Amino acid sequence: MDELFKPLAVGGVELRNRIVMSPMTRRASPRGVPTEAVERYYARRAEAGVGLIVTEGVGIDHGGSIGEGGLHECNIPLMYGAEALAGWRKVVEAAHAGGAHIFPQLWHMGPMREPGSGPYPDAPSSRPSGIWGPRGGKATVSPGFIQRMLPLGRTLTESDIADIIHAFAGAAANAAQIGFDGIAIHGGHGYLIDTFFWSQTNRRAAPWGGDIVERSRFGAEVVKAIREAVGPALPIMFRFSQWKQQDYEARLAEGPDELEAMLRPLVDAGVDLFDASARRFYLPAFAGSDLSLAGWAKRVTGRPCMAVGNIGLQRDLYESLASDGSAAADNLDEARRRLAAGEFDLIGVGRAMLADPEWAAKVASGELFRPFDTSRLKELV
Repeated sequence: MDELFKPLAVGGVELRNRIVMSPMTRRASPRGVPTEAVERYYARRAEAGVGLIVTEGVGIDHGGSIGEGGLHECNIPLMYGAEALAGWRKVVEAAHAGGAHIFPQLWHMGPMREPGSGPYPDAPSSRPSGIWGPRGGKATVSPGFIQRMLPLGRTLTESDIADIIHAFAGAAANAAQIGFDGIAIHGGHGYLIDTFFWSQTNRRAAPWGGDIVERSRFGAEVVKAIREAVGPALPIMFRFSQWKQQDYEARLAEGPDELEAMLRPLVDAGVDLFDASARRFYLPAFAGSDLSLAGWAKRVTGRPCMAVGNIGLQRDLYESLASDGSAAADNLDEARRRLAAGEFDLIGVGRAMLADPEWAAKVASGELFRPFDTSRLKELV
């Protein structure tokens, strides 16, 4: 059997294959409510044979959780409120009808949320130490945005931190109640949880700052609260990354020991599956080994892991956005080889599946894939 189509059990959930629709922000849910178009968007990927769908980032009920360009706009979906939950219930039902399992990716933008935006425009944005990020990094955002965000902001208080952890747990409980099969947590890419991990943005003393173990405490407490909210059966998935939007070349861990020190508290708190978001899924994570970031995460934690980054495309994210797109690439044999070797367990497909809803079916049939171009970021098909 093709390695990509072997089933996999994760925390009591039986996935039909190893292909995952990776989360991609669409900004297509007016007032935070998923529409029929959003429902169809996910249903098409399920019907094409995806094993697991991880939704776009979904806002939790905290004032600084999400925001976007317009001062009072919010087209990012929410995981609270009767209308939003009713919309998500239809998405879940559509994914299940297509044969896929589905997790929501719970999201707090933290320093990446522009002040004055989102459903709570008067709320301050959340930064562990008031720092957006370092100057001069290879950022994936515009120079104008960087200049607006660089000034030192407000530092989170103990009360703020408790409120955010509570909001994550509440969103997870809502998701479980409406039928989601698991919970995904966004802990990468320079958003809130990631900026607790990162020494450039977390200058706090203990208990929320210090060495890499202490900087992982916030993420672990979020996981622990979610585990208490959803019970022991529902799997929890956790996304982490070395790279940040503030600096595409950033690194949290310089070696396997540091990676283990960061991830072990998350395992102890209840993570079942890691989502290792890399620039290119196959690049060696550390010197002296050809193991990828996903491979090392699996090795040091003993948990299943999903590899993410450039699957099915020639250019990585930074190059793709700079060049307005990326041609399709046949790098699946390398993914199959590493799956067969047990290096990782799942592949997360983002931009390639955004460009081509039939991507999973075409893997099975051997048909050619569509290339990705950035116009797809503004469409919902």
